[in-house]
Amino acid sequence: MTKAEDRILVQEHLAHAAEPKQLSADEKTWLESRIKAVLKEKDAVLVAHYYTDPDIQRLAEETGGCVADSLEMARFGNQHPASTVVVAGVRFMGETAKILNPEKRILMPTLEATCSLDVGCPPDEFEAFCNEHSDRTVVVYANTSAAVKARADWVVTSSCAQAIIEDLDARGEKILWAPDKHLGHYVQKTTGADMLLWDGSCIVHEEFKYRGLEDLKALYPEAAVLVHPESPDAVVEMADVVGSTSQLIHAVQTLPNQEFIVATDNGIFYKMQQLAPNKTLIEAPTAGDGATCRSCAQCPWMAMNGLKNLLHVLEHGDQEVLVGPDTREAALKPLRRMLDFTSGMNLKAAGNA
Repeated sequence: MTKAEDRILVQEHLAHAAEPKQLSADEKTWLESRIKAVLKEKDAVLVAHYYTDPDIQRLAEETGGCVADSLEMARFGNQHPASTVVVAGVRFMGETAKILNPEKRILMPTLEATCSLDVGCPPDEFEAFCNEHSDRTVVVYANTSAAVKARADWVVTSSCAQAIIEDLDARGEKILWAPDKHLGHYVQKTTGADMLLWDGSCIVHEEFKYRGLEDLKALYPEAAVLVHPESPDAVVEMADVVGSTSQLIHAVQTLPNQEFIVATDNGIFYKMQQLAPNKTLIEAPTAGDGATCRSCAQCPWMAMNGLKNLLHVLEHGDQEVLVGPDTREAALKPLRRMLDFTSGMNLKAAGNA
């Protein structure tokens, strides 16, 4: 086992131990009312990822914030006038918000909420890897630390990775990709680009099983299979739709199927059910028949975001995201390239609509 894998296991154990305890209905009501009041008092806006607890997502919507994937979270925080942005998600999302908004105060319910892809790509080891392959354009997934982004030429999310790699490949550039090997391999296959992949993976998506998915598909033969590209190849190959969180949500809304087998973090079900209430959603399996949990598709770090620590950080401001000026300046360049590129994508799509 590598040092990175050891770090991931330790962090995952600590994350599970720190997951918020179940609240009573009265506790929830009081906490939500108080959070709404303090958001106004502090000139703060709440942005939440699709994988966070449904209570957090609903609260973001009800208070004028947003629920989105990491790219839209970055855009929203950048454009919103609030002086404080509270990021309910994992640490790299808070760092991205700070990089794009140095003048704003960026808070998180807990700074301990990290990501296996981030932990599995230490900046010093990544720096050495890049130096060994200095002829390659460095492209990193958004699920990385500010320090790793600072070493990159481009940052991508799962919703724009394929388009950006296609563009770089058309220019004849060879790619060094990090950290998710499954997403990297998927993009490599779909684009034909020359890509050297870092050996990293998401602990949630890597657990989806081909055999279990095959068995579930036999039970629901009319169901469309929706898969996030951070999943292993065998699972991706079974998919009717492969895409980012926002793309999978769109698929549930637009495909004619009434049933969907969903292979990504189950936090996404809140938004899917909200936008397509008449569709049936089925969790893809992550474990065998004998396991106590047939589908445990939930990121332990996302689950660390709760109503209690959300209120605490709003009242005390002690979980502030800070990024050093040199790191911020270096990381801003590849992030800006991504945002400019995707802005161009949106304009083209609008012109073709």
